[in-house]
Amino acid sequence: MSVLLADDHGDFLAAVARHLEPHFEVLKTVGNGQALVDEAARLEPDVVVLDISMPVLNGIEAARKLKATGSSARIVFLTVHADPDYVNAAFGTGALGYVLKSELASDLLPCLKEALVGRSFVSPSIAR
Repeated sequence: MSVLLADDHGDFLAAVARHLEPHFEVLKTVGNGQALVDEAARLEPDVVVLDISMPVLNGIEAARKLKATGSSARIVFLTVHADPDYVNAAFGTGALGYVLKSELASDLLPCLKEALVGRSFVSPSIAR
């Protein structure tokens, strides 16, 4: 299974890639939402993992663009935003997952596995 990662913090992006590489093929990492949309069209990943707060095009808008272009990639947000409005906006784009960055180690892999079979996942600390 292939993953495309988008976050504007390079060190964090590298850590996420290292975390996923034993389990997934990390196709590429990008630093903004427009680059994500462009690379998703070119690489056709199985899953896109993206942040909400990014330059050029934020994650919510990037996810909307992905869906509008007909991308079949499953969308998972990995973000610091725990506010229900962000969660609702993310799922409103058709995303299947929402993981807090602070829960990366425990939640990201289970979230991706759920997304790949079409089920949604939200970090339990938000879901309460």
